[in-house]
Amino acid sequence: MGLSNIGIPGLIIILVITLIIFGPKKLPEIGSAFGRTLSEFKKSAREIMSDDDEPDSKTRSIETADRKDKPL
Repeated sequence: MGLSNIGIPGLIIILVITLIIFGPKKLPEIGSAFGRTLSEFKKSAREIMSDDDEPDSKTRSIETADRKDKPL
C-alpha cells in the first residue's frame, strides 16, 4: 500500500482536510513549499542515481584498459 493507491476521492478528502486545517489563504504557500520539496527530492534522487552509475562506467573503462595491456 503506497501513495499510488490514493485515488481521486482520497485526494479530494486530503484537500478538504488541508483546507479546513490551514484555511484558503495558506494553500498557495503550502502548495509552493510542497512543490519545491518534491523538486529537491527528485533532484537529489537523480544525483544519487547518477553517482551510482558513474563508478560502474569508470570500472568498466579500467577493466577494458587492463585487458588491452595484457598480451593474449
